Amino acid sequence: MRGQSSAGGVFAAVDIGASSGRVMLGRVTGGRVSLETVHRFPNGVVELDGGLHWDFDALFEEVLTGLAAAAETAAASGERIASIGIDTWAVDYGLVDPAGALRAQPFSYRDERGRTAVADVHKVLDPARLYATTGLQFLQFNTLYQLATEPELLGVQALLVPDLIAFRLTGQRRTEATNASTTGLFDAVAGEWATEFFKALGLHKNLFPAVIQPGETIGTLLPEVATRTGLPQETTVVAVGSHDTASAVAAVPAQQEDFAYISSGTWSLVGVELDNPVLEETSRLANFTNERGVDGTIRYLRNVGGLWLLSECQRTWAAEGHRQDLAALLESAAALPTGGPQINADDPAFIAPDNMPDRIRAAVRAGGAVLPDRPAVVVRCILDSLAAAYARTLARAEELSGKQTSVVHIVGGGSQNRLLCQLTADATGKTVVAGPVEATALGNVLVQARAAGVVTGGLSGLRALVRASVQLESYEPGLVDQSPYGHRPVAPQSPSIN
Repeated sequence: MRGQSSAGGVFAAVDIGASSGRVMLGRVTGGRVSLETVHRFPNGVVELDGGLHWDFDALFEEVLTGLAAAAETAAASGERIASIGIDTWAVDYGLVDPAGALRAQPFSYRDERGRTAVADVHKVLDPARLYATTGLQFLQFNTLYQLATEPELLGVQALLVPDLIAFRLTGQRRTEATNASTTGLFDAVAGEWATEFFKALGLHKNLFPAVIQPGETIGTLLPEVATRTGLPQETTVVAVGSHDTASAVAAVPAQQEDFAYISSGTWSLVGVELDNPVLEETSRLANFTNERGVDGTIRYLRNVGGLWLLSECQRTWAAEGHRQDLAALLESAAALPTGGPQINADDPAFIAPDNMPDRIRAAVRAGGAVLPDRPAVVVRCILDSLAAAYARTLARAEELSGKQTSVVHIVGGGSQNRLLCQLTADATGKTVVAGPVEATALGNVLVQARAAGVVTGGLSGLRALVRASVQLESYEPGLVDQSPYGHRPVAPQSPSIN
């Protein structure tokens, strides 16, 4: 259920992924939400001091440039930006001193340092005990493992990447809950820091700032930020689902509750939405995670390999002088017969940047098969492997959570990949609804709009706005051999919703 103010509103969404970022203007009016991209910029890891880092200073400069473009675009239309929301990837952080200076450029989760600390952490905190409290999927780059490699943490505070951006904008230190839940130091039931783990690991209790919920105000712009961007100093920065997957799931255009979702991008986040975490040992052994969503929901999911595999192949082929057109590659891959070799898309061997086609072929050889050195064959292997992983993960999520689903929503960049969507429908035996591509930014904007009173109601109301605003595509199982992959358009619904 939802309602809407007749005044509408304009909101700035800072939406940054592991390979690119953008600043978008979101407009909520007339029962619909729309997006306008005002600034795009690349993002990626850099080698620095023997490790893989994010160039945060350059990243923040791009944010300021984007906000200035947003202010200029809005002013040209006689509009005023009501607030700013920030979402990024999870787990990574920067360390700031009492004066607010960044000690070093933040490490990237793709660096190997977390792996070296896993055994030491588990000597202090048994994995079963960790899971029973945090409900967090084991990944070698989870924040608590990264923190265990830090030489000294006294006198500094850790700010997760979206919180670090908000701090640079406002001077206020907070930790937004959806991202806090990915650290391995957050109590999945209490919704607060698991302070006993801080003590056990020798971390000071104020290492992270206090937790804030999506929709709460972080602060207003610092004078120098207002001057640089052209935004009024009283412009607020509002906490949204700062983990990009939390914002994306908030914008899943589901009509019914029995849905599963796949947030498909660099990574694939595959799962269901629950009211309470699943903390049993069987869930831990299956390596499922319980992360916070908007409105206190639980994103019960598993990280699965994603389109990083495909983008890294494209990067390798381009570096070798064989730039591949993605649309043509997908058409050629779709023409290949079913039943080809597959890989384990979750293998840690695929995490770091390197020659991805060679690593994929090596993984196939290790499984006793051979993958020809043809781009279309490699692409089909990737997509078949992802679809199979999605199906296995969703089936296990239903079994462990007790929640049965009838439809799978694919949002994010992968929703544009028609072959992947059709293969997922075939592998799961469920209808797949694809879109919106910009789910993360839509979720970001709608949480801001609700905080401003432009819309009211719960997640069902926000999702109804998405359905009224975007074109979706539907894929039925068993149509992979039909062009174009068996999909059919689903028109935006009427904005008149109870």
